[in-house]
Order: sequence, then structure tokens, then C-alpha cells
Amino acid sequence: MTVVKRIVGNPLIRADDITGRNESLEVIGAFNPGVTEFNGGVLLLLRVAERVKPNDKTVGVPIASDGEIKISEFQKSDKDWDFSDSRVITQRGGKKLLTSLSRLAVARSLDGARFELTGGGIFPETEYEEYGIEDPRITKIENKYYITYSAVSSKGICAVLRVTDNFIDFESRGVILCPDNKDAAIFPEKIGGRYYILHRPSGSEFSPPEIWLAESPDLACWGNHRHLMGVRRGRWDGVRIGSSSVPIKTDKGWLVLYHGADINNRYCLGAFLLDAERPWIVTGRTDKPFLEPELPYETDGFFGNVVFACGCVRSGDTLKIYYGAADDKVCRADVGLNDIFDAMR
Repeated sequence: MTVVKRIVGNPLIRADDITGRNESLEVIGAFNPGVTEFNGGVLLLLRVAERVKPNDKTVGVPIASDGEIKISEFQKSDKDWDFSDSRVITQRGGKKLLTSLSRLAVARSLDGARFELTGGGIFPETEYEEYGIEDPRITKIENKYYITYSAVSSKGICAVLRVTDNFIDFESRGVILCPDNKDAAIFPEKIGGRYYILHRPSGSEFSPPEIWLAESPDLACWGNHRHLMGVRRGRWDGVRIGSSSVPIKTDKGWLVLYHGADINNRYCLGAFLLDAERPWIVTGRTDKPFLEPELPYETDGFFGNVVFACGCVRSGDTLKIYYGAADDKVCRADVGLNDIFDAMR
């Protein structure tokens, strides 16, 4: 049995800890952080979701445009729109709009438990980010940090790359994977002279969302896409899966945390192992999740029964996993590498 230790201070960051960008917005979630070690401590690049303050008659939809936030109002009495899901409004015929707009904020800690929000971060800017930016993964390669995240717009969900060396200035490398695609995570070193990336196309009428692998000579042009790992129907990871960490190099191969969802949209965390020299070969996979939504801060929130990670840091033989709980708060759980390996087939 995999032993997971949630730290005493959970939740570490809540929506109430962050102020909205203007007086018409409220923060409803601080969650799903990308994670890295930086300047002797732990740095989180966390997703901050904001929505228009609610009222009885209308639903406001915030949209990013030219660096500004514009708000469109929709009457709840309008029969052309479905308001039953608090996360989206859906027009008869299929068009969807998010009711929140996400950005990425920087938080730092020297002890890995008490975090301070430092200001700045990454804000939606381009036409591909008009509905917000979500769920970053941070890969350190030499002295630079490569940040992949999901950019959401009326054109779909793209994987976008930015690069920084200080988490103050972020150089945009643009869209690297076309819609619909998310959960992109770059390996921290070349393998056989090539860069590799995990990603998650959103599936088709023939296939559910599953994990793929691609390679690149330059971190810009990605090709040789191949299917890596699929869902297990009827189980905890039977509806959709995606990478939850940047691959971690171990003496057994590349260890990757991943999230899985079942038919009830209950999200849990598992892990799989890739061959060190041939990362397109899966050599191990946990049979059961090692982290499940069980405590009240994981089962209750903006979207309950969710534990969702975008990264972790390794400390010796322990992984410190920073995860989003119930889509509105940041928590941490620690697990031993050997416990994960022992749970694999």
C-alpha cells in the first residue's frame, strides 16, 4: 500500500489569499500549480481563476483582449443559453463560454510549506488566450525554465511555451501544439540527441483523451507523435488521463505522475514509468491511485472530488507533490519513490 502523507498545513493557498485584478472580479480558485526549485526554495506558478461577481439576473463572462479584461453580460432568463454548469455557459447549438478567466501567479517558499505571493506572473495576452491560461508545467533545462500551459480561446485549447530565467520576465515562444491539446510536459534533458514532450490530445469520436509523446530537435517543432498510454475503461482512470508532472529521472527510468478521471469526473493521481533511453516504452504503471480525494478540502470546493497535480519536487527518495484540491486550493502531499515503484505493475 502506497503511503501518502498530507502535510499538516493543508490547504497551503486558498482563493481568499489572492485579490482580484479589479473590483468587478472575485477570485474563486487558486490551484493546479506548476512547481520547481528556485533560488534555494520552492516556486509555484499557480492557476488563479477569477469570475465576475455574481448577481441574480445576469452572468458575466470575462474575456481577455489586448491585455485588458472585457466583460460580457448574459441574462439568466435568456432561453438560448444554458446556465446549469457554474463553470461554463452553453448556447443552444454548442458554443461554450467560460465563466472564469485564469492567469498564472508566482508564489515562493523557503520551507516548502509557507508561501508568499510575490506579484507578477503570466497573464492572458494573445488571441489564443482570450478565455484564460491554465495548468502550467515547469521544466528546467540548464539555466532556463521552460513553462508549458494550456491557452483557451474560441479557437480551441492550445499548448503554449514560455521561457524565463528569473520568473519576472517571460519570453513567449508561442503555440507549440495545436488544438485541442493540453497537459504538455517537456523532459528535462535530451534523450538520444532529441527533446521529448508528453501531451494530451483531447481525443476524437473514436478515442478518449489519452497520453501521447512527441519529439523535437529545437523545442519549437514537434513531430513523430505517437500514442503512449491509454485509459482503463471502468476504472479510476477510465475516462481521461494526462501527465501531472514533468518526467523525473530515476535509476529505474523516467517516472511520471499522471491524473485520471472516472465516469463521475472524480480525479485521482497515479504514476507510470518510461524506459530511460526509449521513452516511448511504458515499463510500469500503478494499478490503483496513490492519492484520492478523501478529505473535506478535496471533496468539497468549486468542483469537488478532485486532486490534480501539475508538478512536484524531489527531496532524496521523497516526492513533494503540490496539487490542486477541488479546483480551488493548493495542497501538498509527500510520498516515497519506493512506495510508488512497489505499487507498479
